[in-house]
Amino acid sequence: MLLADILAAKKKAGEPSISFEFFPPKTDQGEQNLWQCIQELTPLNPAFVSVTYGAGGTTQDRTLRIVERIKKETTLEPMAHLTCVGSTQADLAALLNQYKAAGMKNILALRGDAPEGQDSFQAVQGGFAYATDLVKFVREQQAFSIAVATYPEGHPESKGGVADDLKYLKMKQDEGAIAAITQYFFDNDHYYRFCEQAEKLGITIPIIPGIMPIANYEQIVRFSAMCGASIPDWVHTQMSPIKDDLGAVKEMGIEIATKQCQDLLANDVAGLHIYALNKSEASLAIYRNL
Repeated sequence: MLLADILAAKKKAGEPSISFEFFPPKTDQGEQNLWQCIQELTPLNPAFVSVTYGAGGTTQDRTLRIVERIKKETTLEPMAHLTCVGSTQADLAALLNQYKAAGMKNILALRGDAPEGQDSFQAVQGGFAYATDLVKFVREQQAFSIAVATYPEGHPESKGGVADDLKYLKMKQDEGAIAAITQYFFDNDHYYRFCEQAEKLGITIPIIPGIMPIANYEQIVRFSAMCGASIPDWVHTQMSPIKDDLGAVKEMGIEIATKQCQDLLANDVAGLHIYALNKSEASLAIYRNL
């Protein structure tokens, strides 16, 4: 199904969409772990599942293979990430044709991060420099529902912060995006303020919050510093004393994410997009808690 139809059906039924995000593993064992995770999450009947493109666009082939297998072998509706990184328009058109042939209906269109070793993103000759251009290009294929990414606290590379992200989200909507999925955040107030400002700018597409259950405290601190997601002091206060006890960190991470989701659902969000990280434990626990 097209994402537009999936979300419309959920809205009509008065239900939030629940979705999960996976990444293409680099090893055979990693792939086995991914498929075990998919099998364990399938009974939850998620609205869709997304598969990332890899840092610097490095896992394009694996992303294609995984979403094709999800489409063929499961009841899940996959959404493939697509980025501008290292691809010409001809490359992107060829990949989209492969997705069409596989029966894919949904794309998450992103600019993508600069490949390792590059200080800033540079479009290849014949490629795209901005996600807005990619959204327009995918829309012109007339075969996909297009979701996009957005940053409630502002993209880490943006000089204009949240204001810039809102401006670009409006442009993506105007070019054909039908939904947005946010970078993860831990303070729901950032999300609520972002949505209020978005509404004032005429942004009407669903803005689905991204949820990251904390499984490794020191790792999430490092990653959050790179992607511009702030960690509230109260999270540091709760996590710091137990940071070396991974079991306790996971348990606390599930509790924090559950409370965050409960608050979001109480405020009628369109859905929840949980970054599963190819492991089902936290996602299953959060779902059961909710």
